[in-house]
Amino acid sequence: MASVLESIVGPWGSVFIKAGVILSVLGAYLAWTLVAAEILYIPAKTDDMPKFLARENAKGAPVFALVMAGGLVQLLLILLLFTYEALDFMLDLTSALALIPYLLAAGYALKLTITRETYEDRRSLVPDTVIAALATFYTLFLVYAAGWDHLLLSCILYAPGALLYWQARRERNLRVFTPAEAVLFGVIVVGAVLGIYGLVSGSIQI
Repeated sequence: MASVLESIVGPWGSVFIKAGVILSVLGAYLAWTLVAAEILYIPAKTDDMPKFLARENAKGAPVFALVMAGGLVQLLLILLLFTYEALDFMLDLTSALALIPYLLAAGYALKLTITRETYEDRRSLVPDTVIAALATFYTLFLVYAAGWDHLLLSCILYAPGALLYWQARRERNLRVFTPAEAVLFGVIVVGAVLGIYGLVSGSIQI
């Protein structure tokens, strides 16, 4: 588009388009930086993450959440320097990372329809149950389709996050895990160990 506008109005048209692209990219970068920080900041405000992640500076910016999120992103970008076909790898990995929360949300929706929690009236729950069951089975299929290698790699990233949750619960003298949560955490840790072993042994390629 810069070349087209340059041929119509002259050199300043190319400069104008390029400046607009730079401005757009910087705006998107700022937005995604803030979104990444909110993933740590908002749970800290609701007591699900350590208190230090909710601290703000004089301008109201969550400094610690921004620094931690930015640092983790930089570590991931450094890792990509040693990755074959980095874009395809990141697309597959982010898909696998997103599927776990989707599966848990669909499974929890199915649980609510079975136990009738949050349902005050006695209306039929068949439609909600069918939708929740379909969502659960569909996300299970997607997890399977994503491949075990990416699923195990996502466990490597999820497991350290439990340390932040553990610290948050200890700060408030609350029970860290319910029995079901402990089982889920154990599964994630086992997946992380298998993922690390796969990377070391070469059975998982990145």
